[in-house]
Amino acid sequence: METLLPLLGFVVVSTVTPGPNNLMCLMSGANFGLRRTVPHISGIAAGFPVMIVASGFGLVWVFGTWPVLHEILKYVAFAYLLWLAWRIAIAGRPEAKEGAGARPLTFLEAAAFQWVNPKAWAIVFGGMALYTTAGGDKVFEIGLFAVLFGLVCLPNGVVWTLFGRAIAGFLENDVQRRWFNIGMAVLLVVSVVPTMF
Repeated sequence: METLLPLLGFVVVSTVTPGPNNLMCLMSGANFGLRRTVPHISGIAAGFPVMIVASGFGLVWVFGTWPVLHEILKYVAFAYLLWLAWRIAIAGRPEAKEGAGARPLTFLEAAAFQWVNPKAWAIVFGGMALYTTAGGDKVFEIGLFAVLFGLVCLPNGVVWTLFGRAIAGFLENDVQRRWFNIGMAVLLVVSVVPTMF
């Protein structure tokens, strides 16, 4: 119990601060609205806890045994984020490109994205190191860590999406929307630089 409040603080702060998930919810809210972004938000809220559990019960050992795998994953993730940023930067008005694939992430895409999200990996490794104990009940500690993140990710995603929806009115013309998308793409890349280097 003495670590519950600090853990909750860690969960809230690391979830609400800008990062790839939040910036993508912001961009999706601005371009597609809340209703169409709900599967994306749900994918984050389900996918991140699954990643925490898998990491806590195995991947930490795998990466500890073969650190090169973690390095490879880090660069694959960064390459994927660059590609994703490019897609965001060149996205036009959703209504104009509906047939060309302009859409928010699906539940499965958002859940899978957690595995290549450098901020998510930094949170998992940092949180596991700080908030699990050597002699503690691993199932309880890792389970609590995962549940708290799942519970906080859901309303957090809604808030970031609504913020995006609120600024959508300022993006009525294509030039403003293009600059917004380019700005979001740059912020997405910048948000992972501290965890990469």
